[in-house]
Amino acid sequence: MHVIFVEPAFPYNQQQFPRALKAVGARVTGIGEASHDALPQSLRDQLDDYVQIRSVVHEPSLRQAVEMIQRKGPWVDRLEATVEAHILPAAKVRAACGIPGTSVETAFLCRDKPAMKEALRKAGIACAQSTGTGDPDAVRAFAAAVGYPLIVKPRDAAGAAGTFKVTDDAELESAIAESGMARGASVAVEEFIEGHEGFFDTITAGGRILHHFVTHYYPGVLEAMRTRWISPQFIATNRTGAQGYGELEVMAEKVIRALGIVTSASHMEWFFGPKGLTFSEIGCRPPGVGAWDLYCAGNDLDVYREWAMAIVHGERGDRASRRFAAGLVNLRPEADGRIRGYDGLSVLDRFSQWLIDHHLPPAGTPTQPVEAGYMANAWVRLRHPDYDRLRWMLDEVGRNMRVRVA
Repeated sequence: MHVIFVEPAFPYNQQQFPRALKAVGARVTGIGEASHDALPQSLRDQLDDYVQIRSVVHEPSLRQAVEMIQRKGPWVDRLEATVEAHILPAAKVRAACGIPGTSVETAFLCRDKPAMKEALRKAGIACAQSTGTGDPDAVRAFAAAVGYPLIVKPRDAAGAAGTFKVTDDAELESAIAESGMARGASVAVEEFIEGHEGFFDTITAGGRILHHFVTHYYPGVLEAMRTRWISPQFIATNRTGAQGYGELEVMAEKVIRALGIVTSASHMEWFFGPKGLTFSEIGCRPPGVGAWDLYCAGNDLDVYREWAMAIVHGERGDRASRRFAAGLVNLRPEADGRIRGYDGLSVLDRFSQWLIDHHLPPAGTPTQPVEAGYMANAWVRLRHPDYDRLRWMLDEVGRNMRVRVA
């Protein structure tokens, strides 16, 4: 099978996908923005061919490159992308060039939050009340009908980027102004759903779930991305057979079917609270922030290879062992500036048996803002057979380690 893979060099874990495709016997052609000579040698070794274009989200450039590869041969069987911003352009080029894979409709529904929720409500899946509009008066009318609190965010937002929680009319007016609606931006406006937040990730082939993984946020994403003093965590559980998780799997199967996800990775966020289990949103792609690396470490499994097995062979290679829960804690600097050093490093020695890896930028490194995400600045990843023990250890890291700023 000949697979074109979009943007194999960036971000860092993109290089794992060509590696996995080669491991299961595929021929791999990369299309990316960097020059061939700028690619790491380890990546060049995994690519049978490579085409540089000005932008992988510029559809004419991407289509021209794909058509050139098709003319050159051999026959192209798949065109794959795994970054949120690349999914819809790749789907449109895939359709134009007659290559199997995720459809334009599915890519759009997994990108546009209001359209996504409308499709899922029609399928009987519990979602927040929502609307999509570029009209400030329509936003005000929605607020009057639904009540506060509300969430205002870009229609194609990833994570908490550009997201506002509004609790009254004044905050709504501020969100309308800051979201760019006066300049013509269209936004998603949603009922705020109270509850615990997590994500349910899958690898599917032919619409069948081959692998699934469940991860919990502590605290929820919006709070974590707005509050400096919090050392936020997410933890992939190894208790997927426990009571309650079956309901999540049933929801995921319904969502996958309703949105037409066939052979792909997916990343579905959910809430559980006073209204029960509620769908949040889904991406037709792998999760970000290194979540698959946690799944690998917790399950004695090469998850990237399992993705490649689904793409190339339509089947699972190995089973997830569920031997460990695995999690990450993000450590925020005390202020913006340059990193001066770290306090409390001895906690890593205490948990060295369970350490997966960590990232501690050296002194002098400029800090990144809180909203830059879970792998900005410093972080530590651990695993343990007992979920509750792992959560305690991650809490201990968050309580004891401090990032000092000059």
